[in-house]
Amino acid sequence: MKSPKELTLERKLLAALDPNTRPGFIASLLMEDEEVQMMQDYANSVSIVRLGFNDHGPVHMRQVARNAVKMMHLLKDAGIQGSLEHDRVGTFEDSLSAVVLASFLHDLGMAIGRQDHELLSATLSAPIITRILEVAYPDDIRKRVIIRSLALEGIVGHMANRRIHSIEAGVILLADGCDMEKGRARIPIALNTEPKIGDIHKYSANSIEKVTIRKGEEKPIRIEVEMSAEVGFFQIEEVLLPKVNSSPVKPFVELLAGVTGQINKHYL
Repeated sequence: MKSPKELTLERKLLAALDPNTRPGFIASLLMEDEEVQMMQDYANSVSIVRLGFNDHGPVHMRQVARNAVKMMHLLKDAGIQGSLEHDRVGTFEDSLSAVVLASFLHDLGMAIGRQDHELLSATLSAPIITRILEVAYPDDIRKRVIIRSLALEGIVGHMANRRIHSIEAGVILLADGCDMEKGRARIPIALNTEPKIGDIHKYSANSIEKVTIRKGEEKPIRIEVEMSAEVGFFQIEEVLLPKVNSSPVKPFVELLAGVTGQINKHYL
């Protein structure tokens, strides 16, 4: 059974997508897919219970999808084309289809382990992507090949340790990095009380109160991070900023962060 948080995020995601378009249809197919749900749930169990990491399950993947869709629309509104449009091999709708698929499936590899989980995610996701696209694009094998390739680039590239080249994959990278609010760290903090190396990631994430993605003042996308304590700057500088710096979307991003009640630090 889906949690209230999952259902809320699904409603918000569907509200941001036209249900009469292929991206909206693909999002609905993913949400209704029993195998996808079970894989997301088990990936989260391994991530939190076995490995002691933050949420990498259905809530996280839905939040990343929501972040990514919002960023894609902000870029479009600013006249920035996705790579498929720029390369004249697809439309904005096709790019959005790839982004929804990638964001919804990018952490499935956590079901196997943390190391190289982005590659494992691509392996586990490929047959699902093929299956979904055969329903959404039944008469266009060319588009299925292109969108699957782009979605897999987004999945493989979401850890910022492999070079990516498309705007769409760059959006996945940022959308993943922006899911850092303290709810992601609440469960692992409660379950793991013994101190160990790496705890700084949990405690820094737990200080992040709010992440806002909106239209920028000078650039298309503005990311604002509000935190309750300065330990949150670790999350910005060690997790989010490297992803921004590795993303082809970096030229279009403003990044600000600060402790509640204090002046924001302007990174970009």
